[in-house]
Amino acid sequence: VQLVESGGGLVQPGGSLRLSCAASGFTFSRVAMNWARQAPGKGLEWVSGIYSDGSTAYADPMKGRCTISRDNAKNTVYLQMNNLKPEDTAVYFCTGLGHRGQGTQVTVSS
Repeated sequence: VQLVESGGGLVQPGGSLRLSCAASGFTFSRVAMNWARQAPGKGLEWVSGIYSDGSTAYADPMKGRCTISRDNAKNTVYLQMNNLKPEDTAVYFCTGLGHRGQGTQVTVSS
């Protein structure tokens, strides 16, 4: 199993980012995929999940501000984040089948 995140960066408050996670080593279309994040000095926090049937779920802090999606043809899961806030600053991880990638840094700052 390999999960490779990308798309993080520095963005101003109110800005947007789209994170991507390229998956390999398993039958992607059959697996629920999740995004989690870890802010400095804090534990891992679940952000959002998308299931094999396409249904989605979001943690309360992100509801209305992010959209998770998947492209089974590309073995990729995405997280579109809008109206970003400084408290969204964290390393964002893609997880699936008990594995997680190396993470991508998101920094929200003016």
